[in-house]
Amino acid sequence: MLLRIHPDNPDERSIGKVVECLRNGGIVVYPTDTVYGLGCDINDQHAIERIARFKGLNLKKADLSFVCYDLSHISDFVRPMSNEIFKMMKKNLPGPFTFILDANSNVPKLFKNNKRTVGIRVPDNNIAREIVSQLGHPILSTSVKAPDDDMLEYMTDPELIEETHSHIADIVIDGGYGGHQASTVVDCTGGGIEIVREGKGRLVF
Repeated sequence: MLLRIHPDNPDERSIGKVVECLRNGGIVVYPTDTVYGLGCDINDQHAIERIARFKGLNLKKADLSFVCYDLSHISDFVRPMSNEIFKMMKKNLPGPFTFILDANSNVPKLFKNNKRTVGIRVPDNNIAREIVSQLGHPILSTSVKAPDDDMLEYMTDPELIEETHSHIADIVIDGGYGGHQASTVVDCTGGGIEIVREGKGRLVF
């Protein structure tokens, strides 16, 4: 199902449909400030496993991200961090960054593994953040890529995404064309700050 939502002023009723879908174990494709994401409720193990199978991921090793509304949720999933790292994140979020942080004991319980790190995203996108706000907790997310294994490009046209992902995604949100460039990934584990993938964002210290 293709659901059009205005990117600047998301309709509350449409966001509500997406949230209801997630609460019922659904999977959605949604826009971010970088590329389109494929997401589900972090508390739904069956939906998480469906995404992992679709992407060919091993949940014990996969690097998946949590999309949050702001930084208020992250203490539920990450270990205490230094003031330096927290202030740096506040300066750059919402924005096109994925911050890799040391996970607390809640993350392994969600994934049923021994995962010690977690990626945190707070995208500068009204649709994504309103979904999380109405849901009341983060969503699990992975990037939408072209179905051809030989292609590394991200898909940008929501109508084409709906054609290729209708068998996995219950709702594909059309929030306009997505970007080609993924987020900048910043590793903050162990107390350090290291850019491990250059993406759309330019980190401010």
